[in-house]
Amino acid sequence: MNEAMTRRSNTGGREQPDFAYENLRDWLAEAERMGEVTVVRGADTKSEIGMASELVTRSEHADCVVFDDIPGHPPGWRVLVNFFGGRRRNMTLGFPSDYTKVELSEALYAVRMEGRAPMPPKTVATGPVMTNIVEGEDIDVTHFPAPVWHPGDGGAYLGTGCFHVTRDPDTGRINLGTYRSMVHDKCTIGSHISPGKQGRVHRDKYFARGEAMPVCVVIGGDPMTFLAACTELPADMPEYEFVGGLRGAPIRVVTGRHTGLPFPADAEVVIEGFVDPVERRLDGPFGEWTGHYGGTVQMEPVIHVKAIYHRDEPIVMGCPPQRPPDEMCRYRAIIRSAMLRANIEQAGVPGVSAAWAHEVGNSRTLLAVAIRQHYPGHAKQAGHIAAMCHVGAYAGRYVVVVDDDIDVSDLEELMWATTTRSDPASGIDVIRGAWSTPLDPSIEPARKEAGDTTNSRAIIDACRPYHWKDAYPEVNAPPRAVAEAARRKFGWLLDGAGDGRAR
Repeated sequence: MNEAMTRRSNTGGREQPDFAYENLRDWLAEAERMGEVTVVRGADTKSEIGMASELVTRSEHADCVVFDDIPGHPPGWRVLVNFFGGRRRNMTLGFPSDYTKVELSEALYAVRMEGRAPMPPKTVATGPVMTNIVEGEDIDVTHFPAPVWHPGDGGAYLGTGCFHVTRDPDTGRINLGTYRSMVHDKCTIGSHISPGKQGRVHRDKYFARGEAMPVCVVIGGDPMTFLAACTELPADMPEYEFVGGLRGAPIRVVTGRHTGLPFPADAEVVIEGFVDPVERRLDGPFGEWTGHYGGTVQMEPVIHVKAIYHRDEPIVMGCPPQRPPDEMCRYRAIIRSAMLRANIEQAGVPGVSAAWAHEVGNSRTLLAVAIRQHYPGHAKQAGHIAAMCHVGAYAGRYVVVVDDDIDVSDLEELMWATTTRSDPASGIDVIRGAWSTPLDPSIEPARKEAGDTTNSRAIIDACRPYHWKDAYPEVNAPPRAVAEAARRKFGWLLDGAGDGRAR
């Protein structure tokens, strides 16, 4: 049993999160108390904020950075980046500061499977986000600091650390999703959503009726709700309800004047409008989560802004994707790994001891599953389910299934198992025609132009062969308990604490 599983079993599998914040300002105050916030003054949106963000978001130990006194914008109108790192990572998810990333994922898994029931949001008459309401000729999206995040981006993007609120016109179900939004002019921003995503499904339904889609873009919502919006939750688990359940208290929402959509009452900025079913404008390129630019400049729908709601001295939260691993990879890995394990077990696969969606693959393109083998074909079953379940289906590439003596979150252990226990001729299955994205850099332009954005998946069985696993050569490393004892006794040899004298 690995360390995270031991911790979870010792707490009965029912450790509940305890959040120290309700909104982004509460979160920032807590991060400041922890000593993990750095303020940078005078950096511009044209290049400098993007340059600094690339540097810090690729380090899990760097501070959260708040940019203030941004040229061309009022003092106090800030941009915040790199919220998910350091000890504030655990604070964001509501768990103890000494939890490892695997323990965080396992704790979220326990809450997802055994914890609090979902809790619907609570509609209130007003909130801090309604402090300033801008409509009509006064609308000016460019008033807010929107950085050019990557040198090759086609423009400034407000929509990175944001989520879009949409409603299914058939069922009325509210969805929160993270989609990029390029600033076109004072009252128009872009709407780029990949095929198959819930926001795109909603948009396609409205467009099929010849109607504009109502949308609210929340910029600077509380970090936990943002994380939920970034995660493929089950269809029967709306994001507001999921976060309310984690918190043990409903999210307070207000209703948009023009769309009737609910958005958090204490968000920093909300842009309300309608996605035009006809108008298209050039959008991109944009440095995407794959670590490549997301296609060339292309025609995309636009959002016509009808109102802007914002707090005094608003904070724009930025979460620009960089080449993996980066901040986005870190938070997605923890949450998506918990969901991945839940999906596999809910499909009826027994003996799953752990799952990890690796940061280097942006928690999508490299998934690892550890099992205790019960029967022939067990490993292949687990691998195929992982590749095609709700969490694994979109834009995946490789799934590796290993025995439960392997720490699936350790990339070196995973690759060791792959290179020693898998047989290329018999241990790799390939799935063709799987759901991917136009952002996939390995799909040739001609196929994308024809509307074919499918890819293939490799399922790698890196388990000991079931029919002779008991005769498989033993590992020449000590059991985990012995290895832990060695670290406790001789760990000083690794940290430079040795002084050359015998001990």
